[in-house]
Amino acid sequence: MGIILGIVAIILVLAIAYAMSNDRKKINYTSIGIMLLAQVITTWFMFMTPIGEAIINWISALFNKLIEFGTEGVNFVVGGIEGEEVFFFNVLLIIIFFSTLLSVLTYLRILPFIIKYIGFVISKITGLPKVESFNAVNSMFFGQSEALIAIKSQFHHLTSNRLYIVSASAMGSVSASIIGAYMQMLPAEYVLVAIPLNMFSSLIIASIIAPVDIKSVDDEINVKDVSEAKSFFEAMGNGALDGGRIALIVAAMLIAFIAALELVNFVIQFIFAGVTLEQILGYVLYPIGFLMGITPGELVQAGGIMGTKIITNEFVAMLDLQPLVGTLSEKTVGIVSVFLTSFANFSSIGIIAGTVQGIDSEKGAAVSKFGMKLLIGATLGSILSATMAGLFL
Repeated sequence: MGIILGIVAIILVLAIAYAMSNDRKKINYTSIGIMLLAQVITTWFMFMTPIGEAIINWISALFNKLIEFGTEGVNFVVGGIEGEEVFFFNVLLIIIFFSTLLSVLTYLRILPFIIKYIGFVISKITGLPKVESFNAVNSMFFGQSEALIAIKSQFHHLTSNRLYIVSASAMGSVSASIIGAYMQMLPAEYVLVAIPLNMFSSLIIASIIAPVDIKSVDDEINVKDVSEAKSFFEAMGNGALDGGRIALIVAAMLIAFIAALELVNFVIQFIFAGVTLEQILGYVLYPIGFLMGITPGELVQAGGIMGTKIITNEFVAMLDLQPLVGTLSEKTVGIVSVFLTSFANFSSIGIIAGTVQGIDSEKGAAVSKFGMKLLIGATLGSILSATMAGLFL
């Protein structure tokens, strides 16, 4: 029954994307089918095979070791402060080390090489343009702004539909620099599985909503000068500063959104005693949560967390889910964790539009126009990824 409901959820998501499509005649159904099959194989392999489980455990162990290294640096500066009351020190500052590592790997051209050729393989298999495929892979490693800046030399080739696809990939992904922070709040295996699932989901939904058909001359990737650093140590310094900036931005957003959420709940409870925004969102998302495979008795609670992520950000929602990991069913935790592991929320519209505006003012205005459509598409992608994961839990 759960598998049937999951298939219905996937069909519903694809149907909504189809209804939103800009040009249904150009939809590449073969490409969509290949990517859906890739999701099924990836999820089955990671969850249901000993090799997949071993890979997840190995990557988790690697990230845990990297987190230990990062913690040493944090402890040296802040004196090893511990406790939930210092979330900024224990979780957010780890971002600095991960950002530094990414910056160094980029300077050494290791990461651009990997990203370019994985993107090339995906382009060949799916038939999608190289720029969009490269950007989708790039978005798994870098933040929304950084992923878009990496293809700024190609912006003059991007039509409105192509711009939608690259923006959707940026919004539907997460940055590798903050994966370590996520893994300290949620089960690592679900965070890691969400990364490739979200890459495919973003491309699937965006390719239905904004299908493209381009000439090869408009589809070239250039990874030269991807790093502005002139030396290894400058790359380390730039990465550390970028990581610190991200940590402060996340901290500021958490303060603002959590405080705003409390204010909204105060107003709601003043009018309707005992009712919270999370409960309202839980009932709104109840039907789709049921189809996704969330345990029936946990639908309102899970829906509230997913809704919180959409209207605030993934960190606020993860903080809500973290204390419930041991009390909710494994299937609910897995589905919600995968859903939360993306940048699909209202604030991301501004981040992406602002980044594109800085690269090309005309295209920045175009992103602002389809901002809401972008958020709906990215949210559909998160639902697709979470449902796919739920089929194997």
